[in-house]
Amino acid sequence: MAFSDLFRKKPTKVILQQGGDGEELTGLHRVLTVRDLTFFGIAAIIGGGTFSAIGNACFSGGPGVVILYVICAIACGFTAMCYAEFASRVPVSGSAYTYAYVSFGELFAWIIGWALIMEYSIGNIYIAFSWSGYFTNLLESFHLHLPEWLTINYQSAWDAVEAGKGNEGIAAWKNAPVVGGLRIIFDLPAVVINILITYLVYRGTKESKNFSNVMVVVKLVIIALVIVVGATYVDIDNWTPFMPNGFGGVMGGVSAVFFAYIGFDAVSTLAEESKNPQRDLPKGMIYSLVVCTVLYIILALVLTGMVSYTLLGVSDPLAEIFALKGVKWMLFIVSIAAVVAMTSVMLVFQLGQPRIWMTMSRDGLMPKKFSSIHPKFKTPGFATIVTGLVVGIPIFFTDENFVLDFTSIGTLFAFVLVCGGVLVLSPQSEEEMAERKASGKFRIPYINSKFIYPAMLVVSGGLIQYLFPTFFSDTFNFSGDAIIANLSMILFFVLCVVMAVLAFVKNLSLIPLLGLVSCCYLLTGMAPSNWKWFGIWLVIGLVFYFCYGYKKSKLNVKNA
Repeated sequence: MAFSDLFRKKPTKVILQQGGDGEELTGLHRVLTVRDLTFFGIAAIIGGGTFSAIGNACFSGGPGVVILYVICAIACGFTAMCYAEFASRVPVSGSAYTYAYVSFGELFAWIIGWALIMEYSIGNIYIAFSWSGYFTNLLESFHLHLPEWLTINYQSAWDAVEAGKGNEGIAAWKNAPVVGGLRIIFDLPAVVINILITYLVYRGTKESKNFSNVMVVVKLVIIALVIVVGATYVDIDNWTPFMPNGFGGVMGGVSAVFFAYIGFDAVSTLAEESKNPQRDLPKGMIYSLVVCTVLYIILALVLTGMVSYTLLGVSDPLAEIFALKGVKWMLFIVSIAAVVAMTSVMLVFQLGQPRIWMTMSRDGLMPKKFSSIHPKFKTPGFATIVTGLVVGIPIFFTDENFVLDFTSIGTLFAFVLVCGGVLVLSPQSEEEMAERKASGKFRIPYINSKFIYPAMLVVSGGLIQYLFPTFFSDTFNFSGDAIIANLSMILFFVLCVVMAVLAFVKNLSLIPLLGLVSCCYLLTGMAPSNWKWFGIWLVIGLVFYFCYGYKKSKLNVKNA
């Protein structure tokens, strides 16, 4: 095995032939417009992060969590432009996986493809759990009660028994039927919604599009109503102190806040079903990100203004705040909005994952069956079914908190490589640039970071020292266990310095550079346990690659 083979790159021309309108046309239906793609982006972004994870973020950071929403929005904004650049140059399915194949080579492409399973498939497990909670509340409003052992996962029930608190989990453990010495406890609504979404995605993109567009309109209207009604109950005294747990508390909510932005990149997996992907994909991603950022900031301010941040550490914060204020009629509306919102998120994620596997299969890195297209529905049928199983099976034995952290770190890792990929892309010729401009295709404006980025680094360091005088001394504290807690931030500082040198020497483009650095900064907020599980996940993926993908790759000259 030659070491250089691990970094063999796939030519853009070959990728376009396989996934564009070339000689290997796949036959997917091109039915999506820029409006559809924007709606898909909004459908993916506004969901679990809005109706569930936002509560834990506010509980950790207090009203100051809006700062983290802005930081995440900036990081995602830079990243979205990098995705848009790639989508314009390489308008095929595969998202970050395909982009890494072009810029970094096969090994990194595999790692990204493996990490994206964490974003789409594993992310949908969290959404399914959150959907179940709101759906159960909705049933209760109609006086329909499911037994507790059918509304909670086994792990959460066991954790509740061990901790001696959590009425639902304890009741589920006590009342669950026992078969062969094993208690039957599982989240039935979560299982059912996964099956229904998998079936809808299997049937076709057009059907999924129409269903998604309707749900997006409904949830935007209801969220607007939540903001308007909630604003009348805001008490500005609840915004003081603004950062009750300090900036560390704000950053402690990074997994929950970043999870709220996961999804805009899923739009890039729909390239081969877009009517004009090179023009419409970038617009769809950026438009959806702007709309959702504004909504998130307003919603976080309303939540922390209505009640004390200490009351928001729950799985259904929007319902909780209206329950505390006695606005019972809003509980019903919030439950409907949450069910609709999370259904649309699951739909988009369930659309994205099969198309990544389809693209990896074309390259030989996954079994050929994953790239098979259903003759009638024109969807990657087998990959869609497998995605449903990957989401559905863990629902029986995992819990939502683990899934939340796991999903966020995998997605951030993918974002870092996408931004880095744009930095190493070969510059296009003047003719190609002129053609892209004339046809309205997106391109990142080039801003030389030679002097700007180092200057930004110095100014940022000065502001941090002025606003948080003990920050640097605390970070470079090597005593006891402090070094373990501060290691990620120290490595981030090293990265910033290295990138400043490269910016000066290589005249790097500023926007993708800022995207890479900002995403790396968000990674410093991840706990050591998150990194441990992420490392285990990557090792499993690498074992699969070296046992199967490396040998079967279509770029492997021995198999050519």
